[in-house]
Amino acid sequence: MIDDDPEFVEAITNILDAKGYDVVSAGDGKDGVAKAKQEKPDIILLDVMMTTKSEGFDVARELSKDANLKGTPVIMLTGVRKEMNLPFGFEPDADWLPVKAFLEKPVKPEVLLKTIEDNIKK
Repeated sequence: MIDDDPEFVEAITNILDAKGYDVVSAGDGKDGVAKAKQEKPDIILLDVMMTTKSEGFDVARELSKDANLKGTPVIMLTGVRKEMNLPFGFEPDADWLPVKAFLEKPVKPEVLLKTIEDNIKK
């Protein structure tokens, strides 16, 4: 999980731990990419706004270009639409937003768990 909000990370980690998932977290994109390369996770939960307002988008593109991580599903979890008062949502695509799903914070635990189950590498 790559997210700079420690309270959110703790809450999501507790939910995932209860379902038997092991969670490794990073507080920014640079650390997150490094940990992903080291850990080779089954799935990545990624925030958008961290050290910059678009850091998560850049990280998603970087992950998709890495030979060892490009097949790893990425789920984007963010409040960017609400924070920036954007009148539109985001849709995953192969180039600009190479993620499997885009979920708005706050996300309901059951929605997150279903999205993870639908996208995790088996």
